[in-house]
Amino acid sequence: MTRVTTPTVRPGIAERLARMIRLPTVSAELDERGLAPFEEFAALLAELYPRTHAELTLERHTDLGLLFHWAGTGAVTGGPVVLMAHYDVVPVDESDAWTHPPFAGVIADGSVHGRGALDDKGPLIVVLEAVENLLTDGFRPPRDVYLSFGGNEETYGRAAEEIARVLRDRGIVPWLVVDEGGAVVDAPLPFVPGRAAMIGVGEKGVMTLRLSARGDGGHASAPPALTAVRRVARAVDRLGPDTFRPRASTAVLRMLGVLGAQTPGPARHLLRLLAATPPLTARLFATLGGEPAALVRTTVAPTMQSGGTAANVLPSQASATVNLRIALGETTQQTVYRVRRRVRDPLVSVEVMEASEPSPESSTENAQFALLAAALEVSHPGVPAVPYAMMAATDSRHFHRFAPAVYRFAPLDMSNAQRASIHGVDESVEIAALERGERFHRALLERLG
Repeated sequence: MTRVTTPTVRPGIAERLARMIRLPTVSAELDERGLAPFEEFAALLAELYPRTHAELTLERHTDLGLLFHWAGTGAVTGGPVVLMAHYDVVPVDESDAWTHPPFAGVIADGSVHGRGALDDKGPLIVVLEAVENLLTDGFRPPRDVYLSFGGNEETYGRAAEEIARVLRDRGIVPWLVVDEGGAVVDAPLPFVPGRAAMIGVGEKGVMTLRLSARGDGGHASAPPALTAVRRVARAVDRLGPDTFRPRASTAVLRMLGVLGAQTPGPARHLLRLLAATPPLTARLFATLGGEPAALVRTTVAPTMQSGGTAANVLPSQASATVNLRIALGETTQQTVYRVRRRVRDPLVSVEVMEASEPSPESSTENAQFALLAAALEVSHPGVPAVPYAMMAATDSRHFHRFAPAVYRFAPLDMSNAQRASIHGVDESVEIAALERGERFHRALLERLG
């Protein structure tokens, strides 16, 4: 029988998150800041969650990986549940105008403000809150549970990669993995009203390329027709939004089918039509641009350029860094081939700096997805669980090659403005959303039987 406890949310979740935000765990600035903020964060967790640290086993993997093991009763056979999050954050541009300082952890207007509130200390804290509360109630899960927290997800995620390797080498195959990703959002598509819990059943691959060219240096007063800088700029310009053909993945079609069943009026018929006609869906989403377009094609984003030493000197070399998010169903090899075809310049080298393949798609017709939907009904009654293909990368990509059911969902309510604040300005999370997130994870753990 499923054991459901009486909710016992501890007061002070906002202050606990604020204290986490005040530690600048910026993984991209590890060389400048050192490990101190990360060690302070681990020590803070021990202070804030004493039962979790007393009753779960904690292992450290690399300098930044925290792996908690909660031994289950064994009442349910099969692999464990792995709940993931990361505690590192991206840097802050000091020229940006934040309403509240990004690392002050200000609590105001019913929200907690600061870098990491949504990505990803907010999703991390609701996991720990649920575990601490269940331990207080004397609960023990019917199967093993692991909490996997990485401190360098924003810089590729070596900690999570090592944790995944360790579990795999021990012969531990997770029954369910849940990491950050989708959220509870309003109007999941431009023409779809209402709220939906967007659960990532797959995620795009990631590739970073460096385009570089050499040329004759010299005085800028007599430039050749095609300098190294212009050659690289031309290559970047050729990698426009239409570099890769749009294609509607299974995840996108399933998303449209679920939304169609929930949407009233004429939009219902449009969604059903789109779910049944992948080529039309691909073309329409590509035309919409933004997130819809990113759902159906590999995206290309030039992010950095370099070259030159002085304003009046022609540089002998120039380069540009390009970030690509590879669509489900494509490969890194195909992606590099396509880029080289589009650049069409043998004097521009295309170097792969890092790459990971897109994930396979996890099922929506299994007990694991049903469990997520059941927990969601407790925390967000009436909000449907909608599968989709995640466009960003998560630490869970290190698990999907050997775990059969990997989902990407942070059980927090996020408005469009809040989603835009991730990696941007004025990141914040509502306290009520944190409380609902704790209820989600508590319900998930209580229903593992």
